[in-house]
Amino acid sequence: MSLERVNPPELARPSGFSHAVVAGAGRTVYLAGQTALDADGQIVGADVVAQFRQALGNLLTALRASGGRPDQLATLTIYLTDVEDYKAHGKEIGKVWRELAGESYPAMAAIGIARLWDREALVEVQGTAVLD
Repeated sequence: MSLERVNPPELARPSGFSHAVVAGAGRTVYLAGQTALDADGQIVGADVVAQFRQALGNLLTALRASGGRPDQLATLTIYLTDVEDYKAHGKEIGKVWRELAGESYPAMAAIGIARLWDREALVEVQGTAVLD
C-alpha cells in the first residue's frame, strides 16, 4: 500500500505540504500531539526550530514504535503559539523536516493558538499515518 499525494495544477504550488493524500487499504495509526518534551518530561529547545525538531522527532518515534515510517504520514497538524515566528524560520524548519522525515509531505495544516498545555511549548505536532 502506498499513499498517493495529489497536488492539482489548479491550486497554488504547495511548499512543505501536499494538498491531498489518498490512502488505500492499510492499518491506520493516530498519533497524539507531541511537543518538545524530552524523556524526562521537560520542554527542550529555546526557539521554534529546536522545538519543532524535538516535537517531530517525538512524533516519528511514536510512529516507528507503531511499525510505521515517515513516508506513511497521511496528515499532520501543527499547532503554533507564534505563526509569524514559524513562518520566519520556514527554511530552517523545512530542512529539519527533510532531515527527519524525508522528501514526502503529508496533507498539512498549521494553526495559530494562544498557548499549549506546557506553557514553555511553542509548537505541537499531531498526525495520522496509514501503514502498509
